Amino acid sequence: MTDANTGSGAKWFVLIVLFLINTVNFFDRLIIGAVGEPIRKEFALSDTSLGLLSTAFTLLYAFVGIPFGRLADRISRKKILAAGVFAWSLFTAASGIAHTYWQIFLLRLGVGVGEASCAPAATSLISDLFPAEKRARAMSIFMLGLPVGIALSFYVSGTVAREYGWRYAFFVAGAPGLLLALMALFIREPSRSSVAARTTSATAGIESPYRTILRNRVMIWLILSGAVHNFSLYALSSFMTPYLMRYHGLDIRDANIIAMLVNGVFTLPGLILGGIVGDLAKRWRTNGGLIIVALATLLSIPLFVTAILAEAGSTSLFLVAMGGAFALMYFYYSITYAAIADVTEPQLRGTAMSLYFMAMYLLGGALGPYVVGMISYHFTRNAAALAGDTETTAAALEPFRGVGLQSAMLVIPVFCVLLTLIMLAAAASQSRSQRSFENK
Repeated sequence: MTDANTGSGAKWFVLIVLFLINTVNFFDRLIIGAVGEPIRKEFALSDTSLGLLSTAFTLLYAFVGIPFGRLADRISRKKILAAGVFAWSLFTAASGIAHTYWQIFLLRLGVGVGEASCAPAATSLISDLFPAEKRARAMSIFMLGLPVGIALSFYVSGTVAREYGWRYAFFVAGAPGLLLALMALFIREPSRSSVAARTTSATAGIESPYRTILRNRVMIWLILSGAVHNFSLYALSSFMTPYLMRYHGLDIRDANIIAMLVNGVFTLPGLILGGIVGDLAKRWRTNGGLIIVALATLLSIPLFVTAILAEAGSTSLFLVAMGGAFALMYFYYSITYAAIADVTEPQLRGTAMSLYFMAMYLLGGALGPYVVGMISYHFTRNAAALAGDTETTAAALEPFRGVGLQSAMLVIPVFCVLLTLIMLAAAASQSRSQRSFENK
């Protein structure tokens, strides 16, 4: 049931504003990946410290999302969005005047808190504005903010950083959100869906919804898959531009153009085809979608290895191989999100998604950049030692950072092997659950 008093024009105005907010959301989220290399050089950071800047954002994002979800069920969602986008945009812009590494770290924590408000409030608004038969289409438009925001972040931030310095990239990133915060206040708040009321009463009869969800073996595997998948993609997105600059010798703008194409253009067919192929596979068998994800992940492994081991200067090979791998990895999103809804009771879907996202960001997105940064630093020192250089100062290690990061990035294909096995286990559990249900 949707708000009958909200006209078609008003609905599309809301959806466009939400799409733009989500675009800015991912633009600001990935800016460290775009301008991290000049920040590292200015503050003489190791890759561990650089990875920690991405981890800082993700840590608070993972924890704060759950209370923001509860707030979205109780108070004005447009006010939550307006306050959230204003706060994270202000923190993003303020990063441009930071004088120390720890000031940037604390400001990224603030960005994480602000951005945690986006998904719960926005998806709640869309659910009440659009009927069930149009809701998926509306959600897909909102989710297009992910690849569009990432693509713009790498391209715009890289261009601004090359021409004016990394600080101005933060100023440019923060500006649109301040305008969108004002636009959010003009959203016409729809009435709450009657489904929400029924869900609340239904949930009240469940003693421990978290325990109920975690007893579901399919959900356990899907939660683990989210952590492993996010570990891989967040680590790659955070270090792709630095890798292209160090190992392939590109300047910051050209490196970010390739990162933009990989993260924001090649991923589009993966998102679209994943949903189409996943739906077709479910007609073949109940767990067909999860098998498709496992197959796509398996096919991405040789592409990742090819891209990472491409010779210095072979940027075209890197682009095609890494772009193809990312496209295959993006099959995951549409199929897995649908699978969570398929295997979870309707009154527990919101709680199931909050658990899934918490693990996905806390164990995956937060750890990926930090762990790969630590491994990179380890291999950088090893490369220097093998060359007979015993100094460990930032300047002495600089010539070896490209090789060190290359070695660290090879952990990603290993995680893809693990993700393939997890998705096959999830598919097997879903098949057993279906047989058990049919035998009752």
